[in-house]
Amino acid sequence: MVTHTLTTPRTPSSLAPPARRAPWKSPEGQPGYARPVLLGIAGVAAALFTWRINHSQYHGFYADAVRSMSQSWKAFFFGSFDPANTITLDKLPGFLWPQALAVRLLGFHPWVLTLPQAVEGVLTVLVLYRAVRRWAGADAALLAAAAFTLTPVTAGLFRTSVEDPAFTLLLVLAADAAQRAALSARLRSLLSAGVWVGLAFQAKMLEAWTVLPALAAVYLLAAPTSMWRRLGHLVLAGLVALAVSVSWMAVVTAVPAPERPYVDGSTDNSAISMVVGYNFLNRFSSVGLSAADTGSVQAVRGGASPSGTVGTAPATAPASAPTAARTTASGTSPAASAAPGAPSAPGTASAAGTGSGSRDGGWTKMFGCKFAPQTGWLYPWAALALVCGVAWRRREPRTDVLRSGTVLWGTWLGLFFLVFSAGSVGGHSYYMGVVAVALAALSGAGGVQMWREFRSGGGRAWALPAAITGTVLWSVFLVTRFPDFLPWLPSTVLALGGLALGLLGAARLGEVGRAGPGGRSAGRRAVLVGGLTAAVAAALVAPGAWASSVLTAKYGGSSMGTVGPSGSASTVSQHPQRRVDSSMSANSSGRLTASQQALLGYLRAHRNGSPYLFAASSWGSASPFILATGEEVLPMGGFTGLAPSPTVAEFRHLVDVGEVHYVLLGNSLTPGSVPGGGAAGSAAARIRSWVQSDCAEVPAAEYGGAARSAASDSRSLDDDFATQQRLYSCAPTR
Repeated sequence: MVTHTLTTPRTPSSLAPPARRAPWKSPEGQPGYARPVLLGIAGVAAALFTWRINHSQYHGFYADAVRSMSQSWKAFFFGSFDPANTITLDKLPGFLWPQALAVRLLGFHPWVLTLPQAVEGVLTVLVLYRAVRRWAGADAALLAAAAFTLTPVTAGLFRTSVEDPAFTLLLVLAADAAQRAALSARLRSLLSAGVWVGLAFQAKMLEAWTVLPALAAVYLLAAPTSMWRRLGHLVLAGLVALAVSVSWMAVVTAVPAPERPYVDGSTDNSAISMVVGYNFLNRFSSVGLSAADTGSVQAVRGGASPSGTVGTAPATAPASAPTAARTTASGTSPAASAAPGAPSAPGTASAAGTGSGSRDGGWTKMFGCKFAPQTGWLYPWAALALVCGVAWRRREPRTDVLRSGTVLWGTWLGLFFLVFSAGSVGGHSYYMGVVAVALAALSGAGGVQMWREFRSGGGRAWALPAAITGTVLWSVFLVTRFPDFLPWLPSTVLALGGLALGLLGAARLGEVGRAGPGGRSAGRRAVLVGGLTAAVAAALVAPGAWASSVLTAKYGGSSMGTVGPSGSASTVSQHPQRRVDSSMSANSSGRLTASQQALLGYLRAHRNGSPYLFAASSWGSASPFILATGEEVLPMGGFTGLAPSPTVAEFRHLVDVGEVHYVLLGNSLTPGSVPGGGAAGSAAARIRSWVQSDCAEVPAAEYGGAARSAASDSRSLDDDFATQQRLYSCAPTR
């Protein structure tokens, strides 16, 4: 009888699982210094994004929505501005979902609302590194990550509670997925790029689709499969991007109007009107686009009917008005349907940044002193990298990786340049984060490519000195626009640029020790490395100095994402657009003043069971009370004061059924609106007139206010709250 002994076979060492590496050590196939340097760059980014985070302040408009969204899952999904879910933001709410979740976990504090953006910023740096490494190698990826981190707008962007931090991260994830798909023709990777674009749409709406031609171009050009298969994959990915993009709008459209908040930014309670008309077409009036027929509130700004009113509302509530009117959205309002569709006047821009681009620099704005010092330090370097990357690889096979990456980021850069040049962006520096990403990617990959050509000699060696010279001269031009800010910068940039050119020239002229190892070759290599180091320093010292200004309170506090001297407190008062920034940040501490506290106590003691603490004539009047208490306050008119929410009929019905007892009338914080909220003829303005004529003003002494003065209707944002607000009691008429 033969017995068989079972033994455990030996596993060949080649089949053994790889040893676990320490997280600070580079993976296989990457230089040993790659991971430690990347972690250092990420650490610098985290420091820039979180420094003084404990001194963060609320973004006056968005923080109200975050508080509301953190108190109710209904408000969370719809992006309600107020806790009672009467009206949404004037944008899609996706960018605020991380903030609302953070508040649920950590509580409602200013730094909690800033923290998600800082995390998104560090993730963007890491994902950008991964995307560029896959395309151009680890050295190029490290340069790109460093350049992006030290771009001033990056340091400002990821310290703000706005749309673009999440938007930038999601688009970089889409680019990374598309590049991965182009390498392997893998459909799943391309579909994931479509998902990322769709999620970016939830953060910044139609602007997310700007990158679709760039993503499609790289896959169509370089994916290693047949043309028909590439086209089919692109169609599927496009459908995925479309489905994810419109998902929120589809749900809002399907939910009956009385069961959801009114959609701000629209006159017809439509998410499509808000996205397409208010947040897209209005921004391109300078190139002939009009939102007149889209239901956008901006299309009726200044376009009153011949009678001087925007439509006519019935004097009494319709029989179909809901009894539980705490959600005032009830479909298209009579006022809205009667409003004329006149396009906004040229040059008009709301605080949201809509309107013509003529007042913010037009087609040259990207090179002006508003945006170039925030974003464009690497314009010459990236432009030359783009030209050389395409020209030098033009004879390579269709699937060439280096050329495909250049096409991706070059198309990305060109598209956003075109969009921002044609559209109105106001003073919103943080819009430029997506431009900074492309500039960093092209500069990192192009720098390594030009370095290799320089070392190889030949006709292409000129590119690196040309890039250094152009970047140094451009940097000096930018820094001399602000002579009082770090006056040593121009000479430092010139000195580093001169040193770089001198060392590189010495290495070239000193020939070339290719004759094998020896002291002469080692010395030449040291000179080359010194020249390269000086070149990188010359390119990054000026933007890095501007970016590091966020470490001081004087230069890093703009909610527009602007840092450096153009973001200092002294310049805010000198620029009209930045005064809008100030209004958006009004009451941003989240603490009530003594007058507001007295008013709050009075309202709580006398609300007589009404679910709304009071109705406010503008979001600015409601904001401090929502921020401080989370109370249900009814804001009228939305962000612009022009949304017909509520209509006069709806408001009078709320008063009649006892849901609103008190009304606070005061100066709107929204530029372009009349004192007290709304514009002449708007629903909010007509409600104000009705309140003043039919409701009783509460004596100021009863709630700690001030006696009426001639300055009561002043539009100054600096006047004291007590002299700006008037409280009215509207007793039910039934």
